[in-house]
Amino acid sequence: MHDDGRYDDPRVIGLTGDLVSRETDDSGGAAPGLSVSPSPRLPDGESAWRSSPAPGGIRPPSPEVPLTRNVQDSSRASDPQAPERVALGRESAAVPARAEVAVPQQSTPGPGRLAADPTLVPDAPSGQDGADDTYVSRETPTREEDDPPLAMEAMRAVQILNPSGEVTMPRPDRTRVMCVANQKGGVGKTTTTVNLAVALALHGNRVLVVDLDPQGNASTGLNVPHHTGIPDVYDCLINSLPLEEVAQVVEGIPSLWCVPATIDLAGAEIELVSVVARESRLARAITGYPGHFDYVLIDCPPSLGLLTVNALVAAEEVLIPIQCEYYALEGLNQLINNINLVRQHLNPRLEVSTILLTMYDRRTRLADAVEQDVRNHFGNKVLQAVIPRNVRVSEAPSYGQSVMTYDPGSRGATSYFEAAQEIAERGVKAQVSRNA
Repeated sequence: MHDDGRYDDPRVIGLTGDLVSRETDDSGGAAPGLSVSPSPRLPDGESAWRSSPAPGGIRPPSPEVPLTRNVQDSSRASDPQAPERVALGRESAAVPARAEVAVPQQSTPGPGRLAADPTLVPDAPSGQDGADDTYVSRETPTREEDDPPLAMEAMRAVQILNPSGEVTMPRPDRTRVMCVANQKGGVGKTTTTVNLAVALALHGNRVLVVDLDPQGNASTGLNVPHHTGIPDVYDCLINSLPLEEVAQVVEGIPSLWCVPATIDLAGAEIELVSVVARESRLARAITGYPGHFDYVLIDCPPSLGLLTVNALVAAEEVLIPIQCEYYALEGLNQLINNINLVRQHLNPRLEVSTILLTMYDRRTRLADAVEQDVRNHFGNKVLQAVIPRNVRVSEAPSYGQSVMTYDPGSRGATSYFEAAQEIAERGVKAQVSRNA
């Protein structure tokens, strides 16, 4: 059978130009008797070709025959002598060709495109020919590179550490003796005492911490030795040792002193039973200290025994840390009753001046309910600063530090700093009597 027809590919989309027949010679001319003309586009977007019937009445093949045409490279298009490569579904005797997959080749970008595409030229200046006026250099910091949270955390750390040593928190004109008390254990009494003391001392106040808990956790948090044989608060209560011989300077914070507590303090309550004026032993020791302090913070044990009573008699203000849970509220009523008894019989100057909410978890409704109940009951005595649950606060004692020096940019350090600042400002506004 003699086949004088030609094969077209109706599936090639977007290709224009003359159709190449099997009878095309090397010079690129079409065979005689064959005319080619492009037809309009079909409704489905494909290009179709029609030609005048060749001798013999051979029609173009069906669309099932896969034929592709290689797209010429731009470099070959510039050379008119370069022969066009043709890929046909069948071998052609007139034009030798190899089957290739039609892949569009990206032309080499010229100078105009280099200037217009900022991804090709990172430092292309704006205003040149073909350049985009909205082009931004890669050296310009983006929003992701300039991280505001990190910058804000660094600013908070510098503010809390106060490397300049300036007095940024107001100093009271009289010594403020504050007792941190709550018979409920695990509410943050020691953590509050240590961090408030460090925050006040870092900002220009002279602070003395009295560790009245036999566990000695406040001494651990301030990295003060409190092993057996070290002079401690027990010697002051039982043996009437002067307080200046027991107080130790906290390392790294020159304006902070600590009176440590050892395990010997556990038997002090039994020994104090037979001592005359056993309730005021600590008050006489603090009064006899020759130096002047702006703040004296007493860390009480989680009980309502003689040690806590000594702290209530020696203090003028009571700071009650309250955990945002129901059990902390349950024992608060008994603590208020004991404070009222001490005020009536032993220390008429004593008052509950500060309430601090600790371990606040904003994800729970219980924490919000406890906060509302405490604020409704105590009113302005509750600090606006709330201490959230923060792992940095719990990690700091294991390194012998407070959270103020361990991670000053954390949420826990920021909250305690705000609480200390609020306490200092309240002390200036209120008239605090001198410790006598």
